[in-house]
Amino acid sequence: MTSDTNLILIGPAASGKSTLGAILANELQMQFVDLDEVSTPYYEEVGWSITRLVEHIEKVGRVAAERDWEIARAHAVSRAMADFPKAVIAFGAGHASYCEAQLAQQVAQALKSVEHVVFVEPCSDRTTSLQILRERSIASKNTDWIRESHDFLAQWLDDPFTRMLATTTLYTEGESPQQSAQRLLAELHLAPVSPTDF
Repeated sequence: MTSDTNLILIGPAASGKSTLGAILANELQMQFVDLDEVSTPYYEEVGWSITRLVEHIEKVGRVAAERDWEIARAHAVSRAMADFPKAVIAFGAGHASYCEAQLAQQVAQALKSVEHVVFVEPCSDRTTSLQILRERSIASKNTDWIRESHDFLAQWLDDPFTRMLATTTLYTEGESPQQSAQRLLAELHLAPVSPTDF
């Protein structure tokens, strides 16, 4: 049995969304989509690209550039939801975090019919979660996500809009990705596909 709609994973960078998403998609026999990897043509539809973002960062700084780029991220969410029905989709951290209310509403509308939007984080203790995410980010991407005295990891972890989008929260500390995926499937009453289902 598979989900009747998309299964969306949101949350801060380094929370394990892509790893979990690939496992969940395999278990459910659904397509897995990493939104960061498919968004380039969507960004271009509204006049943005990673190159333009990098150039814009050099001109106005990372914090201001990320806010200006929100229109591209929101558009990518809307387009991906239309292009990938019945898929497990892992959102890049910024795809669920917005300062502009109109763009936040656009994303909320795109996810309106999705039954399962899962916020992924290490644990329920905010300080510990942030520390774990920081350590993972430094180890995997060589970045602490602090730019111009702004802590992007804390922003993504604390963002009330992102939290509002979520229908459930998955805490993963102390588990392997496979264990977290299996527990989530059980909690959501989504049964993995077995050979007898075909």
